[in-house]
Amino acid sequence: MKMMGRIIVVGAGFSGSILARKIAEELGYSVIVIERRSHIGGNAFDEVDEHGILVQKYGPHFLNTNHYEVIRFLKQYGALHPHNARLLSFIDGSYVQLPFNFTSVQQLIGAEKAESLLAKLREAFYGRDRVPILELVDHADPDISGYGTLLFEKAYRTYTSKMWGIQPEQIDKYVLERVPMAMNYDERYLNKDFQYLPTEGFTKLFENMLDHPNIEVRLNTDALSLLRLEEDTGSIYFEGEKVDCLVYTGAIDELFGRKYGLLPYRSLDIRYEYYADSTSVLPCEIISYPQADGYTRKTEYHKLMKDYNKAQGSVVATEYPLQYDPDAEVGNIPYYPVMTEESNLLYQKYLNDAKKYNGLFLCGRLAEFKYYNMDICIEHALAYFDNVKDYLGDLS
Repeated sequence: MKMMGRIIVVGAGFSGSILARKIAEELGYSVIVIERRSHIGGNAFDEVDEHGILVQKYGPHFLNTNHYEVIRFLKQYGALHPHNARLLSFIDGSYVQLPFNFTSVQQLIGAEKAESLLAKLREAFYGRDRVPILELVDHADPDISGYGTLLFEKAYRTYTSKMWGIQPEQIDKYVLERVPMAMNYDERYLNKDFQYLPTEGFTKLFENMLDHPNIEVRLNTDALSLLRLEEDTGSIYFEGEKVDCLVYTGAIDELFGRKYGLLPYRSLDIRYEYYADSTSVLPCEIISYPQADGYTRKTEYHKLMKDYNKAQGSVVATEYPLQYDPDAEVGNIPYYPVMTEESNLLYQKYLNDAKKYNGLFLCGRLAEFKYYNMDICIEHALAYFDNVKDYLGDLS
C-alpha cells in the first residue's frame, strides 16, 4: 500500500466502485469509499426477497456492450450468463414489439399497408441496423414521415412526457435517440454484441469488486458533511485532513451546496405486487406502457433470473416517474438528469466551479449530468481511470 494523502471515492455505484478498485489494485493506494445509502451497488443494487426472487430495487439493469474487455473486467468479480433483454410495448390495447421494428409496423398499421412502407424503409435506410425516431418523423417521404409521426405520437411523446415531466421538444435530442427503430425483425431490445446478467446478482458483483485490502467502505455516511472545499487554495479536506484525490460520483449541485440552484433530476416511485399462484404474469420480462396513466413500465423479476424455477410465485414492479425532491419521503433519490438547454447551462456553472479544485474528479451520470446507459457508464469509468492514474502519477 502506497502512503500518501487520503484518496476518497464518493458513491459505491459502478463509477465509484470501478475507480476505487482500479486505484487500489493497479496503483496500490488506499481508498475510502463513502456511500450515503445502507448498501453498495448504487441503483444497480439487488437482493433476493422472501420468495426467492432476485429483485433489482431501483429498476431493471442489464450488462451490454460491443467491447468484450468490459465483460472480461466484470467476470473477475462474478459469474455472468448471456441474456438478451426482451421487451414489449402496450399500445392501443395490444402488445407491440419493442424495440419498434418491422414486426411493429405490421402490428400498428396492418400487414397489407405495411408491405409498401417496409420496402421504402429498406431502401431509405439501407445498411443501417437502427434509426432514431426523429429521422423517420423528418423524412422527405410522406409515408415514412407519416409512420414516424404515428409512432412518435403513440409511444415517444406519451412516454417521454410521463418519464421526464416535460414535452419531447424540450428534452435533449440524445434522450429520444436512446430507443431507435430496428430496420429489420430483430427482437433484441439492445443491439449490442455482448449481453449478460450477473448470475448471483449485481450486489454480489459489487461486493467482490470492493473486496480489496486497500479499500475501506463506509455505508450510511453522508460524505458532504465530512468534506470541505477551500476555494481560495483549490484544496479539498475530508474529516479535517487534506485530500490528494477526490473521485465524486454524486449529484454535482449537492457538492457545491446547490449555490446556483437545484439541477433537475427525475426519480421513481416503484411499487411491488406479489402473485403467489402465478409464475408468469406478464408476456415478457418488461412491458413499456406509454399510454397508461402515471406509470411507464412493469418488470417481472423472476424472468431475469438464470434459475427462475427456485422462485415461489412472481413479483411485478411498476414504475411511476416523479420529480426528484431531496426532502420528499418518496422521490428523494435522483435517477435521471433532465437534460435541457436550461439545465445544461446550470450544470456548466457547477462544472466551472469544480475546475478550481486540484484532484477533483467527476465521474458518472449524476456528477457529469449525463444520461449514461449502464454500458456507457462502465466503459466511461474504465477509460476515466487513466485521468486519475496520470494525476496520481504526477503527485508521486
